[in-house]
Amino acid sequence: MISVITPVYNGESFIESCIKIVIEQNCGDVEHIIVDGGSQDGTVTIIKQYAEKYPHIRWISEADQGQSDAMNKGLDMAKGNIISFLNVDDYYEPLVLNKIQKFFNNLPEPSLLVGNCNIWDSKGNLKGVNKPSKLHITDLLLGWTFAQPPVNPSAYFYHKSLHEKIGFYDLGENYAMDIDFLLRAVQAAKVKYIDETWGNFRYLEGTKSVEDAKSGQGQKSYQKLLQNYRKKLPFFLQLYMLVLVRVTYFYRHPQDIIPSFRQKVQSIFSN
Repeated sequence: MISVITPVYNGESFIESCIKIVIEQNCGDVEHIIVDGGSQDGTVTIIKQYAEKYPHIRWISEADQGQSDAMNKGLDMAKGNIISFLNVDDYYEPLVLNKIQKFFNNLPEPSLLVGNCNIWDSKGNLKGVNKPSKLHITDLLLGWTFAQPPVNPSAYFYHKSLHEKIGFYDLGENYAMDIDFLLRAVQAAKVKYIDETWGNFRYLEGTKSVEDAKSGQGQKSYQKLLQNYRKKLPFFLQLYMLVLVRVTYFYRHPQDIIPSFRQKVQSIFSN
């Protein structure tokens, strides 16, 4: 069974379409777990209406400690052995879930299965397609310039048992919890990338993703995570990454070579 988990808070504008997206997958072996954080709008009313008609929908509504906490609550409720997170404003490509089930029939446990994801702006324009084909830990730790990580969970799926090896989502991380999970997951799971588009990420004004980008908090959390994980690598890999990042930077910004060299010389003679 696939457990689709949707954390939501005041998502009245999107919750109905999200519920319909899972229904329209026509997957006979799926449950949709909706974890509401105590919404004050009409979100819960809509959830109740659909849950009364469709037994595959299970839900709770209560205050939480943030998105990571809501995600962990969904995992505790999940009965399926395959996990997918579907944010309330994102969506799958048609009939993806049945295809995913077939893939997992031949995958060892625990596995992480990753596909491509469309990225849409507020006007419905396609901004790009995320194709995260480089998923080794050393690739991801080099940063976005070298290897794009999966940008949205609508395009990746994994065995629930993976959490037995790596733990759950970090309650202290509510900006880059997905990246933190992925950095742990690729080191413990059998990772398989499929060059097919499965998910759709709507990069909409007013959403958490956009607000984090505007404030710079999302980027700060991302860079901090990379630094922390790099420190855990063997020294020779840390050195390799440092050299590669610096060489690539100066290749793209040759005007900075002389100033940087001058600063290094000055620092040597000032000591």
